[in-house]
This record gives sequence, C-alpha cells and structure tokens, in this order.
Amino acid sequence: MGITICVVGCGAVGSLFAANLATLDDVEVWAYDLAQEHVDAINRDGLRLTGAGEVLARPRATTVAAELPPCDFGIVATKAMHSEAAITATAHAFAGGCVATVQNGIGNEEVLARHVERVIRGTTFPAGKITAPGVVQWDVKGDTTFGPFEDQPAPFEEVQRLAEACTRGGMPTTAVADARGPQWRKVIFNAATNPLGALTGLTHGRVCERPDLRRLASQLVAEGKAVASAQGIVLDSDPEELIDYAARPEVAYGHKASMLQDVEAHRRTEVDYLNGGIAEFGRKLGIPTPTHESIWALVKGVEASWDQ
Repeated sequence: MGITICVVGCGAVGSLFAANLATLDDVEVWAYDLAQEHVDAINRDGLRLTGAGEVLARPRATTVAAELPPCDFGIVATKAMHSEAAITATAHAFAGGCVATVQNGIGNEEVLARHVERVIRGTTFPAGKITAPGVVQWDVKGDTTFGPFEDQPAPFEEVQRLAEACTRGGMPTTAVADARGPQWRKVIFNAATNPLGALTGLTHGRVCERPDLRRLASQLVAEGKAVASAQGIVLDSDPEELIDYAARPEVAYGHKASMLQDVEAHRRTEVDYLNGGIAEFGRKLGIPTPTHESIWALVKGVEASWDQ
C-alpha cells in the first residue's frame, strides 16, 4: 500500500528528502515551502540534486498549506526558529499521521507535540545548499535516525515504516527505540563546529586544520557531553570522532556549515538552539558551559551587527 509524505520546509535538507522519496513509485510526496520561486521551479522543472547524488524527481510542491492532502507522515526540515509557524500551518494534514523532525538543535519535538499527536525524534547528517530555485547541491551524504518522541510517541511500527521508505529512496535511515543519543551526538557536533565556521568564515576541514580552533571544538564537545550525561543520555558515538571524520577531503572538508551560510546571507542563525540550548540545559542541571556561553554571545553579536 502506498503512503503520502509531506516534507515541511524544502531548504537543502528538506529537498534531499523530498527528491529522494519522490523517486519511489509507492510514495506520494508533497513539498511545502514559503519560497515561491523554489516551489514554482519544482513544479515546472522538477527538483534536481547534484553533487554527491544526481537525482531529478517531481514531488508536488506548494506554498499554500491548505492544499496539502491528509498525509501518513510529515518530515519537518525547517530552521528551528520556524518550527512553530510551520507546524501551525500544516498540522491539519497530519491529523491521522505521524510527524518527524530532522532539524538541528534542541526543542523541536516539543514544538511539534503542541500541534500533532504522534511525534518522531529524528536526526540526519546529509547536507547541501540550494544553488538555484529547484536545484540543490548535495555536499554530504550521511545516515538518519528515527525514534518515538518520548512524551508523545509515534507507534514504533510507523517509525519503522518511515525509516524503510527513506532508506529505499536513497536516504539510509535506522529506526531505534531511543533516538536521544544520536540526536545529542549531532547537537554537540554542530554546536562545536558550526559556530566556529560561522565566526571565522572557514569550511569544516579548514577549521579542523587549525590546532587552536580544533582545541576550542574539543572544549565545546566536552561541555556538551557533560550536559548529555547529566540527563542520562548515552551518545551512540563520540562527537570528537565525527568531527575528524567529517574533516576528510572525501566527506565534508570543503563544506560550509549551515550557520556560515546563514551568516554570509545575513540570516538569523540557529545558535539559540545549539550552543544556547546546551547552555540552558547546563544551567538547569548545574553543569558549567562557559565556552558555549561565550560562543553563543559572539554569534548573537554578529547577528546584531547587521542592524547597525
């Protein structure tokens, strides 16, 4: 039996899911995004991925949430600061379905749970950037993990069904009972690397080549691991290893982190949900996070400079 999936937010990561899933004959894919040019290009010419994977697919795209049909699954891929607006607009489509987040940062599941009943905690590592309306450069391949959100869980068999569809579509995905470990590994990884790229203008590999910046990344990792441990979260692997793996030329050496892309475009960053989120958890748990506090303040200062 076929399924209907709506990808909410078709920036780079959302487009990767939408395009790959739309190659499956038994999956109907809708793409919801507010960027009219991007949506028009998808409907006119299809959604094209280049780089790490070459895909041309034809999901049905719209900027009008009321046009969305009832969906078995939603995949929310907006920036974290847009979660509330995105799920408020689209929640009607998921009245009988399950909604997963593949967003960066902490707190997205709680936002979704205010609007839909069955939530999936998700973490994904593929990355890229939109190079033209309807065209996405796929920079980094990687795995995705889904698991039931503890407070309002989707049934595990539904988590498995979504993971299986994503895997068949070219986005390798694993369903797990507890998805907090993979999520916090990525949160710590992103919070240790993205702002350093954003503040220096360096790609991931070039950040790691500098011993001073690599040591700073390790300080951020250590604080993040302490905050995760205080919550009883067991990381599925060490973020330190992920930082060095991603710095390889064949992985993400030349990739500009999403936060650097945001800074270059003078867009609000997700630092509140990365370093800010870790720092807030640290304060609640009594775990010092002075490096995250400092990095958070510096990135917020960069954002403030655009208003001068």
